[in-house]
Amino acid sequence: MNNFTKVLSASALAVALAACGSSSSGSDVGTPNPPSPPPADPGNFEIRVHHASADAPAVNITVNGDIFLDNVDYQVSSGLASVEEGTYDIGVDAILPGGDTATVIGPLSLDLEADMRYDVFALGRVDDETLEPFIVANEISDVSGGNARIQVLHGVPIDVAVDVYLTEVNADLSAEQPAATLAYQEHTPQVEVPAGFYQVRITVAGDVDALLFDSGEVSLPAGADLFLTATPNVAANADERPIALLVADGEGSAVLYSVDTGADIRVVHAVADAPAVDILVNDAVAISELAFPEFTGYVNLAADEYNIKVNAAGTETTVIDADVELMNAWQYSILAVGELGEGTIAPAVIRDFNRRVTTEAIVRIVHASPAAGPVDIYVTATDDITDADPAFAGVDFDAAEIQATGNVSLAPGEYYVTVTLAGTKDAAIGPVMLDLMGGGLYTAIAVDAADGGLPPQLILMDDFVSDE
Repeated sequence: MNNFTKVLSASALAVALAACGSSSSGSDVGTPNPPSPPPADPGNFEIRVHHASADAPAVNITVNGDIFLDNVDYQVSSGLASVEEGTYDIGVDAILPGGDTATVIGPLSLDLEADMRYDVFALGRVDDETLEPFIVANEISDVSGGNARIQVLHGVPIDVAVDVYLTEVNADLSAEQPAATLAYQEHTPQVEVPAGFYQVRITVAGDVDALLFDSGEVSLPAGADLFLTATPNVAANADERPIALLVADGEGSAVLYSVDTGADIRVVHAVADAPAVDILVNDAVAISELAFPEFTGYVNLAADEYNIKVNAAGTETTVIDADVELMNAWQYSILAVGELGEGTIAPAVIRDFNRRVTTEAIVRIVHASPAAGPVDIYVTATDDITDADPAFAGVDFDAAEIQATGNVSLAPGEYYVTVTLAGTKDAAIGPVMLDLMGGGLYTAIAVDAADGGLPPQLILMDDFVSDE
């Protein structure tokens, strides 16, 4: 490292708490519920939990048998909780598909010191058994007037050291010295800088051209006290921009993606009675002769608004003309849906969440079959749905707002999926046996039969047709 030092703690708190693995986007961390204090009159310590393990499930943290933090998810940091020093029984419960929990750590009896701030991390991965606890301990102190304070941790489990630059906006990196050089699990101390506008860039150590992350212009306001954790990017363009910063401010957290991450899109031809099509982006042909029921892989585009046209292949006959805004770091499936014969072809834009969780299989079913009408979807342990209730009832086709189950987490294993007309037990699709693996992503799109009409069929995507 340069002028920054690595601070490691052997505290048993790290062993107890940082093994918490937690998962993906959109979840909230519950307000910490401080446990009952010990009878003495001690001082306080501060504690905060960060989930930085990309393939681990969400967890609850228990203290003295009560939930202290609930549903700590990937790329989420809790707020700082102030708790009286003393001896506490700490436990970590993994949240399993279906809502059950399993205790994975403790409870352990630990002595926690006053006037200290404990930042507890889950680092590493479940699938290669490198998930491990990690803690950063600092004395509690105020930020100096007019300054902001930051601390940076390299939390991406790769054997690549990185240079971290904190510069004026658009400064030439070749003329700058890195603020820190960090290997995995190394971190800086708390560092104060004058409040203002800065740019954070992370490169492979010693190579300013090997850019891994670029924040663009960011504001560091006076009094800000931020912990920045480099975490694996599980959203768009992860190969080119593999780092996303988890930013914790003491009250909550946000994820900061590289400003040039872009958006990943893939296109699905889901109109059974339509010929092969060309896809034009801003009037330039991007995809040629995509036939029903084919789909493309992901393509990365700069975040922006685009005009998307769908033409009959080799012609200028446009059947879809739509403007689509693509958000930075988002992933999308864009479906051509409807019926050519009825003049109802339209684009359906679905946001994809593709983080893989080793302890669960993630399944999504999309209704894009206009001939089928409302359907019930069953997910069962056997192929007999006689006494089963639908997992999703009354899912209807709507070209203007395509209906999907969203990501459903299931325990790995064998399941049967059956799609019936709503309110009946008459199978329109299936039962289809699915052997779902932990860490798998599975998308199935229900579409009309070839050339249109019934019976519907499935377009199988992601790990249904991939070895990844």
